[in-house]
Amino acid sequence: MNPQTANARTQAKAERRTVLLNAAGALFARRGFNGVSIEDLGAAAGVSGPAVYRHFPGKQALLGALLVGVSEDLLAGGRAVLAAGSDAASELRALVAFHVDFALTKPDVIRVQDRDFESLGGDDSAAVRSLQREYVELWVEVLGKQFPDRAVAVRRLQVQAVFGLINSTPHSVPMHRQQLTAARPVLEAMAWAAFTGL
Repeated sequence: MNPQTANARTQAKAERRTVLLNAAGALFARRGFNGVSIEDLGAAAGVSGPAVYRHFPGKQALLGALLVGVSEDLLAGGRAVLAAGSDAASELRALVAFHVDFALTKPDVIRVQDRDFESLGGDDSAAVRSLQREYVELWVEVLGKQFPDRAVAVRRLQVQAVFGLINSTPHSVPMHRQQLTAARPVLEAMAWAAFTGL
């Protein structure tokens, strides 16, 4: 097999994997993990049910890839935000904007995380929890720079509360494009007020 053909096949496989993950996110969000079959996942991705096994060993592995992947993306994105920051206040505002964007563009994944986390395998569950802890600590550290006299426990509580505020809105209130645009500055302002209002 020549390198071009091999590269094309690798790219096609990666694209199919992405399609499957997106389909899984939408189906799991709508029906729940236990309400979706391998055949449903294949049909939503435009392949047969058995073809799903070329990419994932089973439905639980697909759920794991979805939730571990989004947790990795959040952590990497948060680190990139901080690397580009110049001071604590701008870093905190940028983190808020980054997380609001995540919540507004990926409400299905948030719903799946909330409802189907317990369906993860043990290794994937541990990986998601570890990645999420690291992501929280990025925020706690920035808050510490902005408010050095504020106790770590208080900062951590604030971060979790702000996540609850931001994450709950898009997946509990159906929104159209215009509403999403309007929601963004409101959520950012409310999150900022929650951090600075003590």
